[in-house]
Amino acid sequence: MMEKIENPVAEAVVSWRSAEEGGRRSGPPTAPVYAATAVFVHGDDRELQPGWPASADQLSILLEETAVREDGSRVCKVDFLVRDLAVPHLIPGGEILVMEGPRVVASALVSAVYATG
Repeated sequence: MMEKIENPVAEAVVSWRSAEEGGRRSGPPTAPVYAATAVFVHGDDRELQPGWPASADQLSILLEETAVREDGSRVCKVDFLVRDLAVPHLIPGGEILVMEGPRVVASALVSAVYATG
């Protein structure tokens, strides 16, 4: 198990969906570094790609929580197993959907990008 993201590619504010919204039944993950798949939100993908986001190209994402905000969202360090594929899509204010299988369990709003392509 990975304990820490030493050199994150970005930082994001992550909002975990409740079980009622289709999110994790156990709530936000408690592992030091959470690994899942992710989809970058681009414009009108939802309208153009049948079955989106489950049918979209997915990357393996790593999240390490660094703070909990008053609204319950989490500030997280972000990295990807194949960083070079993710960096071109990372922009401040960009949205990433965190997936577990075909389900969206969280959305992440990129607040800072530390690596460039």
